[in-house]
Amino acid sequence: MESTRTLTDKIFLVLKGLGMGAANKVPGVSGGVVAFVAGFYEEFIYSLKKVNKTAFKLFFNGRFKSFYRYINGKFLGLLFFGMIVSYFSVSKVLDYLIKHYELYVWSVFFGMIIGSIYYINKDFKDWNYRTSTSLALGILLGISISFLNPAKENDNLWFVFFCGIISVSGMTLPGFSGSFILILLGNYVLLLVDSVNALFDTFSDIFSGDFSFVRNAARLRMLQVLAVFTLGSITGLITFSHLLSYILKHYKSITLSAIIGFIIGSLGVVWPWKKTIYKYAEDGSFLYDSTGNKVVENFERFIPSLNTETYYAIIFIVIGVLLVLALEWYGQKTRKVK
Repeated sequence: MESTRTLTDKIFLVLKGLGMGAANKVPGVSGGVVAFVAGFYEEFIYSLKKVNKTAFKLFFNGRFKSFYRYINGKFLGLLFFGMIVSYFSVSKVLDYLIKHYELYVWSVFFGMIIGSIYYINKDFKDWNYRTSTSLALGILLGISISFLNPAKENDNLWFVFFCGIISVSGMTLPGFSGSFILILLGNYVLLLVDSVNALFDTFSDIFSGDFSFVRNAARLRMLQVLAVFTLGSITGLITFSHLLSYILKHYKSITLSAIIGFIIGSLGVVWPWKKTIYKYAEDGSFLYDSTGNKVVENFERFIPSLNTETYYAIIFIVIGVLLVLALEWYGQKTRKVK
């Protein structure tokens, strides 16, 4: 599998990682949808499934090359490299665009979700009672999640571990936004802002030769929270991949119809016309994340009136649909070439 990848394949795989990373950063958008539409979802799931007992035996026995080949290391490495680069580049641009052009950014995402639904559904022919029921349940679950109210922040380590498992779900389950679920669980700021800032400050202190943070109980607690969150994320990534690999193998039609339903249900989360409700500090001021953006708590959706801004938003929805169709066209073209 790895040996047949051309340089162009590798470049586009990194770009797909950039897309997944950017999507995972935005509440309501799922990196798994990017993987699905770009045509590498099943390879992604089956590669993650290879991180198992056999892989760990190869690694701890020093057989690193065998370990690398066994887990499809080139594929996963390039993809995760793109995701990491995205966090420090593409997602920053996305933060800026959301801050200054929020309606139009959400409109593009809304269009991309519509395009994704078309893409997944167009080749799905196995409609029957079971798949239709699965579709309906997926829609119901997606809609229900999008209208839940956020909980309060909770730094209990067992709960943080659970949040870690949930946070990576958007990578493995299309339509399921891990960052949005963290908002609902009340820990978006704690886990994706405060703890990350604590790690950044710690590295800054170490590089400047200042080790006073070892006596800072609050800093150490944040680092502990981040460590447990990371462990939960790794556990979730591996666990979800094994579970999804199994159900894709044995219940593929039901799983795909549920995914279609879940993505349809997620349209409520990315509905462009909504009033953003922000989190406030104890003194009544806005809370800001590490990029200087106000921290989102929830959204109030509404039906827009017809005006110039709405017409522009509709144009951006169409652009979002066309982006997905362009991805589909590229995927078909590359498959024909091969």
